Amino acid sequence: MKIAIQYSNMHFSQGWIDYCKSNKIDYIIVNCYDTNIIEQLSDCNALMWHHDHMSPRDTRFAKQLLYALEMSGKIVYPDFRTNWHFDDKLGQKYLLEAIGAPLVKSYAFYSKQEAIKWAKETSFPKVFKLRGGSGSDNVRLVKNRKHALRLINKAFGRGFSRYNAWGSLKERWRKYRTGKMKLKEVFDGLARLLIPTRYSYIQGKDRGYIYFQDFIPGNTYDIRVTYVNQKCFALRRKVRQGDFRASGGGMIEYNMLKIPEKALRIAFNVATGLRLQTAAFDFVTLNGEPKIVEISYGFGYDADQFNHGYWDKDLNYYPGTFDPYGWMVEKVIEMINEKNKEWKF
Repeated sequence: MKIAIQYSNMHFSQGWIDYCKSNKIDYIIVNCYDTNIIEQLSDCNALMWHHDHMSPRDTRFAKQLLYALEMSGKIVYPDFRTNWHFDDKLGQKYLLEAIGAPLVKSYAFYSKQEAIKWAKETSFPKVFKLRGGSGSDNVRLVKNRKHALRLINKAFGRGFSRYNAWGSLKERWRKYRTGKMKLKEVFDGLARLLIPTRYSYIQGKDRGYIYFQDFIPGNTYDIRVTYVNQKCFALRRKVRQGDFRASGGGMIEYNMLKIPEKALRIAFNVATGLRLQTAAFDFVTLNGEPKIVEISYGFGYDADQFNHGYWDKDLNYYPGTFDPYGWMVEKVIEMINEKNKEWKF
């Protein structure tokens, strides 16, 4: 058995490598950007690649490579079930609605006339989102019909950049004032007002659709529940002052007593029902009931995140430190072993 790993010093790969070394699991480092990557993988059972939705290279071909390998019989992480709806809020809307999951009510339009008709009949506020983006990028509170109509005109006109330079600059300034960002990073954000990121340049403008969700008032935190291989861990993220968004704000609370059991059950039910390898669920609450905002196969992390315990599928809680990267490798090995059984007579 041999596992191929695409290395990046910013993502999950170092955790996978450390786990493989500690447990004497045969692995190699590969370069998925090489034209001969299929050849590099010829004697491997699996490929693990934490591809980045903000990388202009990864968004061009990562899913296609992973799916091609999966079709050939190799095990991949993330696999099709885990990966196809990332980073795509429209895909998530249809998926979660199709299985009856408790998604925040969402609306998608592909006709300017239909969108305008809806805006004239619906109530406000609503939340506007582009289909891609994380950390509350490209997310705006739409307070009234006039604002909604401006967004609709832009969506079916010149379109939206995937990189919100002004919004990013304001967030950099907020983090600088709270000591969470260096002044140089603020100046970098200022430069982005004039020079777009390579990612946004390659992706082009989002146009030809518009996506809204209901605004759920009264949430001072959102809840992030992350599922990995029959286990879940969780945290709460505080809403920014004077804002309604929590994701990307960096204000994290690790109080497991405040994680709703219903949110854990929903995460387990959705992830196991869809046979996902991993899934990070963002929840808000409506009248005490957790509602899914969006999901992702990957998740952000900080140095303290994996020191606060986790739950198993029966909601037994295990305090202390854990290793989700090791759980990912274990899932891949489990899938390799299951695959091998199919060929035994």
